[in-house]
Amino acid sequence: MEIHQLRYFIAVAEEGSFSRAAAREHVAQPSLSQQIQKLEADLDERLFDRLPRAIIATEAGRCLLPRARQILLEIADARRCVDDLKEGVAGSLAVGALPTIAPYILPKLIGKFQDRYPNVTMEIFEDTTENLALRLEDGALDLALASTCDDTSTLEQHSLGEESLLLLVAAEHRLANKKTIKWSDLKSEKFLLLHEMHCLSVQVRKLLIAHKLQPETAVRGAQLATISRMVASGLGVTLVPQMMISVVTPKGCAALPFAPPVPTRELNLLRNPHRLESKAAAAFRNEAATAFNT
Repeated sequence: MEIHQLRYFIAVAEEGSFSRAAAREHVAQPSLSQQIQKLEADLDERLFDRLPRAIIATEAGRCLLPRARQILLEIADARRCVDDLKEGVAGSLAVGALPTIAPYILPKLIGKFQDRYPNVTMEIFEDTTENLALRLEDGALDLALASTCDDTSTLEQHSLGEESLLLLVAAEHRLANKKTIKWSDLKSEKFLLLHEMHCLSVQVRKLLIAHKLQPETAVRGAQLATISRMVASGLGVTLVPQMMISVVTPKGCAALPFAPPVPTRELNLLRNPHRLESKAAAAFRNEAATAFNT
């Protein structure tokens, strides 16, 4: 039983697919499958039922999964403990972020962090809150930037504040020249939303329900960049985070603030409270708190 085999096993169990697990672990699928087979041979137990359309953990697999996560967690903590004996802030740091946060905050934040701590090697992951939480729990991530909409009660949350949500419309839209938007302005609008796996989509739908709006949902997309191009084409409107517009207003669009009370989303930094916090993780947490509050 080897460390990388356990990591591959956890990835397959969480992804329910050898191909997605291989992509997540940045290895070729045949290599990952071979290592799982070696692990099964070593344990003399089949860990997965390989069905035509799904990979399902067997009873042995379900028994191994929490123990495998704990083993990797202990190994990661041991490595961080040794790293912290070194002078200064050094070692490795794995940071996750939502796709609706990562492209707007991470480039500048990581640039400043690495200028200040050049001996820290960073690895970045973009994923949904649910998957980021799983990676925090199994020790694959040290920290994650999220806008919490799922149950993350097992994780430690550090509030980074709130940010406004803006209405994004086409530059030629009837509302484009308004100084502020009221919810009543949106009764006849078609909305373009992210897929429901994204927290921002969940948050926007809750806002619409709270304001007694039942607009037609025209499209659900995977990325804000794609949604914004559809908005520019006049296919509908959407809500976007302030940080996106702070970087650049999408071409052919206008971003409009709401009249008070302004809709917002909460921003959090998540970590696993059962893990030893390394110097690098603590330094990044402080850097993130500064970046979000300036």
